[in-house]
Amino acid sequence: FTALVPQLVRILKNLIMSGYSPEHDVSGISDPFLQVRILRLLRILGRSDDDSSEAMNDILAQVATNTETSKNVGNAILYETVLTIMDIKSESGLRVLAINILGRFLLNNDKNIRYVALTSLLKTVQTDHNAVQRHRSTIVDCLKDLDVSIKRRAMELSFALVNGNNIRGMMKELLYFLDSCDPEFKADCASGVFLAAEKYAPSKRWHIDTIMRVLTTAGSYVRDDSVPNLIQLITNSVEMHAYTVQRLYKALLDDISQQPLVQVSSWCIGEYGDLLVSGQCEEEEPIQVTEDEVLDVLEGLLVSNLSTPVTRGYSLTAIMKLSTRFSSVNRIKKVVSIYSSSIDVELQQRAVEYNALFKKYDHMRPALLERMPIMEKTASNGPTEIMQTNGETEPSVPDTKHLAASKVLCPYVSLSKQCSRIQVLTMFFGGYVWYYFFTLNCAFLSSAIPPMTAYSKNGLKIEFTFERANPNPNIAVITIHATNTTEADMTEFVFQAAVPKVSHDLSVTFV
Repeated sequence: FTALVPQLVRILKNLIMSGYSPEHDVSGISDPFLQVRILRLLRILGRSDDDSSEAMNDILAQVATNTETSKNVGNAILYETVLTIMDIKSESGLRVLAINILGRFLLNNDKNIRYVALTSLLKTVQTDHNAVQRHRSTIVDCLKDLDVSIKRRAMELSFALVNGNNIRGMMKELLYFLDSCDPEFKADCASGVFLAAEKYAPSKRWHIDTIMRVLTTAGSYVRDDSVPNLIQLITNSVEMHAYTVQRLYKALLDDISQQPLVQVSSWCIGEYGDLLVSGQCEEEEPIQVTEDEVLDVLEGLLVSNLSTPVTRGYSLTAIMKLSTRFSSVNRIKKVVSIYSSSIDVELQQRAVEYNALFKKYDHMRPALLERMPIMEKTASNGPTEIMQTNGETEPSVPDTKHLAASKVLCPYVSLSKQCSRIQVLTMFFGGYVWYYFFTLNCAFLSSAIPPMTAYSKNGLKIEFTFERANPNPNIAVITIHATNTTEADMTEFVFQAAVPKVSHDLSVTFV
């Protein structure tokens, strides 16, 4: 059928060049229904055909420049012309002309025309990004439209236009839209801001400020991974720790209703509370705050009706971490002790564990509650890696909640298909296998201990081997061999240990 292209071009040219014909005229345009049909057929014939596309370039340019736009019938023809130009292998100048027509459609009073223009621009923005960028201000103005469909299309197109050159200006407009938009838009808008900021952030400070602005404005609508992602960003921005904890502390004083913001703030205060009270911020004027004031805020979160159970867990862990950063250790002990009888089982478990730290393993507390190391993402949604001082990495959790988000203070291990050999002597509660090993009687330990398989199902096999420490034979070293017997990778592999009421020296070693 491509041989019919020249004939179709002649028919279309006659229609646009012909004079007034009352039997076919609609609002001053000759036979618009036939023009639309021809344009649709040309679109099909010119797709992926260089010769046919070349033959129809001129007539499409004539239709685009000569069609009257004061009536909807003319707009219908122009719209079909634009679709044809964008679908065939047209010249670059012709494509720019088509996008400019869509840009004029955005100024039309008819909301249906504005909507189809935004939809068409969204389809073409990847192939003709620069041409669409020229209409950026008009597109952003559509965010203020009363029609929800137009606002949604304008929001999607605005995010598609964001790049490294316009990130600051576009984010300013989109954050303003996030402040004032209906709740149905907030989740998608917040996600778009997060992705754009992560990809094009001009600086770490700007990135952190932007995410904090979103959490302050629409914290209840953000994705579940927003909190760990921001925590990871803050952890990796070493030079911004003092600035960030100060900003988050101020935000916490202003509003505690946005739970994701409260969780991030609690985590940061627990990690960098010493920087907050020391006033080391160089980015802006430091605030004067005492240790007692910081603890008052965190204790207030524990009793607030606005706090979720997860938020209370963050707050309690933050208070615990401050026991190695603040001098108010007795006050922290008292708070932790109170929640040992909490009706919230999760909170009670943490408090019991933290009490055990104070009472029996106080010498290990500074090491267990030290600051998070720098973490590095291996993929957008993949696990993170902890950077070691020797430049090597070890697998870590897919998120960065660390102590504030985990149920116990224990390492998370990612297993590959090969055997992962971990030499562990650790502590804390919940692991029946570890409880068994720590309750072995002395007579049994005095002799050679044969290896044993502690667990073997669901694709995971765990074997224990034992050896005497040299030169002290009273110390037994337990080595765990964890093997993934499935074809797929296994992640988030957690070891927990329960310690009975006897004396043990525990250490953690990764091999």
